[in-house]
Amino acid sequence: MTESIPHLTLVLGGARSGKSRHAEALIEALPPPWAYIATAQAWDDEMRARIAEHRARRSPDWLTLDAPLDLPDAIRRLPEGRPVLVDCLTLWLTNLMLAEQDTVAAGAALIAACAQASAPIVLVSNEVGLGIVPDNALARRFRDEAGRLHQAIAARAGRVVFMVAGLPMQVK
Repeated sequence: MTESIPHLTLVLGGARSGKSRHAEALIEALPPPWAYIATAQAWDDEMRARIAEHRARRSPDWLTLDAPLDLPDAIRRLPEGRPVLVDCLTLWLTNLMLAEQDTVAAGAALIAACAQASAPIVLVSNEVGLGIVPDNALARRFRDEAGRLHQAIAARAGRVVFMVAGLPMQVK
C-alpha cells in the first residue's frame, strides 16, 4: 500500500539533517516514475562530489532535471501526473540572488507552478533562520528572503516537516 501525500509538502532542516533522504522516501511511497529537479550548480570538485552522491543513491525510476534558475518552468514542463521532488530551494534562491533576478517574483511563480502541478510536489530547503544574525548585508538579505519564501510555501503546503538529526518532526 502506498502512502498518500498532500499535493504540496515542504521539508526543512539544517545541513545533513536528512532532508533529501526523507523527501525521496515520501516520493518513493508513490508509484514511479518520479522526477527530481536539482537546483545545485557544480562550481567546484566538492560540489560535484555531493551532486554525484545524490544521483548515485537514486534508482533509474527517477528522471533528473537541472533547474538552477527557472524552477517554475521546470515544474510546468514535467510529464502529467509525475510526482516531483525539488532539492533545494535555498540553492535556487542563492542562484537567483547571484544572477540578480527578482526573487519575490520568482517565489510567486514557483508557488503558482506548484498549485498548477498535476501530481504531488515535495520541496526541500535549508532552514537558515535558527542561527545568529549574519554579519553582512547580503547574508542577512538571503536569510530574510529564505524565511519569507518558506513562510509563503508553508502557508500553502498540506504538510511541513522539520528534520532534526535524521528524524522528521511534523510541523503541519
